[in-house]
Amino acid sequence: MVMRQYLLTYSGVVFALYLHHVIRAIEVPLDPNIQSELSQPPTITEQSVKDYIVDPRDNIFIECEAKGNPVPTFSWTRNGKFFNVAKDPKVSMQRRSGTLVIDFRGGGRPEDYEGEYQCSARNEYGTALSSKILLQVSRSPLWPKEHLDLVEIDEGSPLTLKCNPPPGLPPPVIFWMSSSMEPIHQDKRVSQGQNGDLYFSNVMLQDAQTDYSCNARFHFTHTIQQKNPYTLKVQTKNPHNETSFRNHTDMYSARGVMETTPSFMYPYGTSSNQIVLRGVDLLLECIASGVPAPDIMWYKKGGELPTDKTKLENFNKALRITNVSEEDSGEYFCLASNKMGSIRHTISVRVKAAPYWLDEPQNLILAPGEDGRLVCRANGNPKPTIQWLVNGEPIESAPPNPSREVAGDTIVFRDTQIGSSAVYQCNASNEHGYLLANAFVSVLDVPPRILAPRNQLIKVIQYNRTLLDCPFFGSPIPTLRWFKNGQGSALDGENYQRHENGSLEINMARKEDQGIYTCVATNILGKAENQVRLEIKDPTRIVRGPEDLIVKRGSMVRLDCRIKHDSTLKLTVAWLKDDTPLYIGNRMKKEDDGLIIYGVAEKDQGDYTCVASTELDKDSAKAFLTVLAVVSAPTNRMTALPKERPERPRDLELTDLAERSVRLTWIPGDDNNSPITDYVVQFEEDKFQPGSWYNHSRYPGSVNSAVLRLSPYVNYQFRVIAVNEVGSSLPSLPSERYHTIGASPEINPTGVRGAGTQKNNMEITWTPLNATQAYGPNLRYIVNWRQRDTRESWSNETVRTTRHVVWNTPIYVPYEIKVQAENDFGRAPEPDVIIGYSGEDLPSAPRYIRIRQPNLETITLEWDHPEHPNGILTGYNLRYQAFNGSKTGRTLVETFSPNQTRFTLKRTDPISRYRFFLRARTQVGDGESIVEESPAPLNEATPTPAAPSLPTTTVSLTSTMTIATTTITTAATTTTTVSGTAATTQSAPTATTKREFATNGSSIWNVKAFTNSNWANITWSHNFSAGTDFVVEYITSNNTVRSIPVKAQTPSSVQLADLTPGMTYQLWVFPKWSSPSKTSYITFTTSSAYTKNQVDIATQGWFIGLMCAIALLVLILLIVCFIKRSRGGKYPVREKVEVLDHEDHKVDDPSFDYSDEDNKEPPGSHTSLDGTIKQESDDSLVDYGEGGEGQFNEDGSFIGQYTVKKDKEETEGNESSEATSPVNAIYSLA
Repeated sequence: MVMRQYLLTYSGVVFALYLHHVIRAIEVPLDPNIQSELSQPPTITEQSVKDYIVDPRDNIFIECEAKGNPVPTFSWTRNGKFFNVAKDPKVSMQRRSGTLVIDFRGGGRPEDYEGEYQCSARNEYGTALSSKILLQVSRSPLWPKEHLDLVEIDEGSPLTLKCNPPPGLPPPVIFWMSSSMEPIHQDKRVSQGQNGDLYFSNVMLQDAQTDYSCNARFHFTHTIQQKNPYTLKVQTKNPHNETSFRNHTDMYSARGVMETTPSFMYPYGTSSNQIVLRGVDLLLECIASGVPAPDIMWYKKGGELPTDKTKLENFNKALRITNVSEEDSGEYFCLASNKMGSIRHTISVRVKAAPYWLDEPQNLILAPGEDGRLVCRANGNPKPTIQWLVNGEPIESAPPNPSREVAGDTIVFRDTQIGSSAVYQCNASNEHGYLLANAFVSVLDVPPRILAPRNQLIKVIQYNRTLLDCPFFGSPIPTLRWFKNGQGSALDGENYQRHENGSLEINMARKEDQGIYTCVATNILGKAENQVRLEIKDPTRIVRGPEDLIVKRGSMVRLDCRIKHDSTLKLTVAWLKDDTPLYIGNRMKKEDDGLIIYGVAEKDQGDYTCVASTELDKDSAKAFLTVLAVVSAPTNRMTALPKERPERPRDLELTDLAERSVRLTWIPGDDNNSPITDYVVQFEEDKFQPGSWYNHSRYPGSVNSAVLRLSPYVNYQFRVIAVNEVGSSLPSLPSERYHTIGASPEINPTGVRGAGTQKNNMEITWTPLNATQAYGPNLRYIVNWRQRDTRESWSNETVRTTRHVVWNTPIYVPYEIKVQAENDFGRAPEPDVIIGYSGEDLPSAPRYIRIRQPNLETITLEWDHPEHPNGILTGYNLRYQAFNGSKTGRTLVETFSPNQTRFTLKRTDPISRYRFFLRARTQVGDGESIVEESPAPLNEATPTPAAPSLPTTTVSLTSTMTIATTTITTAATTTTTVSGTAATTQSAPTATTKREFATNGSSIWNVKAFTNSNWANITWSHNFSAGTDFVVEYITSNNTVRSIPVKAQTPSSVQLADLTPGMTYQLWVFPKWSSPSKTSYITFTTSSAYTKNQVDIATQGWFIGLMCAIALLVLILLIVCFIKRSRGGKYPVREKVEVLDHEDHKVDDPSFDYSDEDNKEPPGSHTSLDGTIKQESDDSLVDYGEGGEGQFNEDGSFIGQYTVKKDKEETEGNESSEATSPVNAIYSLA
């Protein structure tokens, strides 16, 4: 093995010299010692981008870094004028740098510093300029407020929803979502254009199920602004029985939608023009309407689309060509077609170009008296103009220089002298942009210097190639010569080759080449030299390596490894078994010239390799050790001959050469006393895996010739192995090679599958073809995919790997996939179509939960699968907890299989209610939860809106009560809280029977109306899932129809305002997706309004007189009682007065104030329509121990103890029946 060692102590000097007849450019080395000694004009090393957009929330940094000797100083211009940094306290320059820092921590507006900046770096040898940097502050303006009317459109018609985002800097990223932040599903029928508008090729009824809001995301401020949403109302001829059309073979005709030919929505007309700049991406777009939605195909007139840089986007509606060049000019047309017809639009593309470099000027270092030139060549469309500047000023106004001549895009220097150093700028510009390059001309006179460390030592193995390095520097460029052992002429030619960078190459190092080599660099200012010592070492060789051995189990074996090497180099010997490092255990001994194995076992059989290495080279030798089992001695008198593995076959010959076959013939080797049972033919090819041998076929031991079946385009080489009962022979020597001609592949890849690794992609993988299946050069795979059960065309990509990732896929949809093999001779047969799926996502919530309580001991839950599983369901997670009022138990968790949709909960008491949270689960994780609560038990007191004594017919009650109107938020309006006291007239509610709306058992029941003269409170019960939208629709007796949308809540209610007094109304409550029934409605009538001329009884004279008489009578009775008591008389009604007193407190105030927190109804009571709290039952929850001492069980259920207080019932019953009026109290006193 060839190896070299360089003992270098210096740190990475990279040096290159390029000699020219006219231009002799000298590159200053990176050695800091040299750079500190040489004068050098400034060079711009770092600068901000030309179009520099900054974040208004941060300080502004405008970069400008330069190098030079002496260290350059910096200055700035703004909008073409000198920018005085010292005058503005907010602006500073970093130390030893030209970078501007604008600090806004003390206040200030970043917009005040917008403009065009340019940096100058200068020292005594010249001035370098940066590019002009246009500084702009990022903006994210607010969306202008606008009112969007309801969009009404016929089903099947095209529609464009305008976005018109505010102009931001940089422009915002546009995307469409619903007002509930759900992304809008896009396909070839509904998609977003490049201008941000949302296009519907044809509108379907389901498009009205959501609203559409345009969103703009601004990069720098990381904000998203949302436009007011569009709401669609789709007019259709078949508004009902939506589900009956889903599986119809012709959905449009089934819905009564007329099929139409395509028509372009964007761009308009039949042709358009587009200009694009060279080097950017060209994006062509065609969006068409039609029923059904058209397919889009792209073509280029007079040629093919460039497949290597063409990509179809947005469901084939957009064509992207990356890195556009002049060859991409021409006419492109898009063809929109459906089964009704086709149209096309032609787009004429012209490619313009901002300036780009052909030859950018480079720094030029010259010696005094030398010639040179600066070249500045640029191209563009239109052709750019070239302008030269020197030290930042136009060269026309610079001081004359007799050694300089300007010839268009070239400056020629002749006989340059010290003092001619300067920095030249080349500006190439046209209407599309500009280029600015700095190149300095430095005139130096430097004596030669050797850059490598002194007295290097280089070791090399005999007869190997080596390089002796001698990097140097000087101005003028020195001449370098090599000498050996300090004498003789310069070395060049024969075994030596001298390179321009100073290196001396020895093609074959011999013993006589050992010695000391001297390199000498010379110019007119002096000379420098350095020495390199070369040592020639002997190669490392294994003179006797291990040999193949056959030993018996339990014996001892020795593997030889005798090595010859250079004594001055350290030798390392290692052993490998089966190409892995050998562990030297107790049974093995490693010696200088071999390896000994004691007590050989079957596991010791295998390949053994001895590896001898030094720091410069290595050598290796390999042998195979075969271990035989011990056999018993034969019973007959004759001794059996020992059996061994057969000898290798020899003299392999190929005959009968054909395209797909060849005959291989061989001569068998000695069978070594064990008949040959089989021959194994192996092959090797040198294209895919050279050096690897594979079994081709197996033949009986009685044959020595076979016809081998071959594959196209394989460079075969064969060998044969003989097999007997002892083992296998060594492989024969390889045959000559035979190369078959190529053909197209006959099979396609196997193991094709498609699965998502993320929710918006699908990774397609397959098992590639091997060397004998490729059949030709440049094997590649054509990957085709499209969504299943759609009419979209196949998308395809040609790859050379074994995988391809499709991005921007819908969540978990099936795809048809085909992978076809192809080489330079053609394609394989049409592949089979397999089904893959795009990536999964979190599932939506289950459609509903239905809760049943067949008795007080159990609760039964039934649910339906999610409407959008978004993947393969792996199960359900149910969390639930018991609660009673404000007390809650601990949360319990149940896990169910994906097929289980029913669960029975054993409850430990009949009082507690339960709150259930149910989530579906996919491989990605848990989805949204649906929350439901179990209904109240039958024995739990529930407030009712009317006293039980009221009849079922409508009864008008007049009372004075306090009205508290809470905030009711619906999809349409928001009513603020108003509290006041008013005289109201209410009617007892009217309820409907239960009405089911879905097959899953969702229904609405117990619809009630509480009316006044001009408003009504509507309440109802339901078991729909959270978030269901309801519609309350009512119609007056004069057939005026009104409707109010309501968000679902428990219980659900809404207030109808601005009603007409004395008017009869019919009212329906139904889900938003349903429609009112002709029979399921309630009827209510508002009360008549109060008239202004109504007489107030409190102001009548007769009423005032009556009240005065009653007061006088009560006073007289009190005086009589006092006199009677003072005479010592008994007062037997004391207890009754106390009872009366107790009852009077209950009826003192016939009205009550309604409050959510402070004034709660006592347990077991009802609130009547006149506001009086009446005791309905003495069997309250407090009596049953449900007060503050209630506890919760381990499963979260509430434990209550029933304790009936009979004495209290009897006492309170007697007293309340005796003293219930003031008249009875007065009689008792008398």
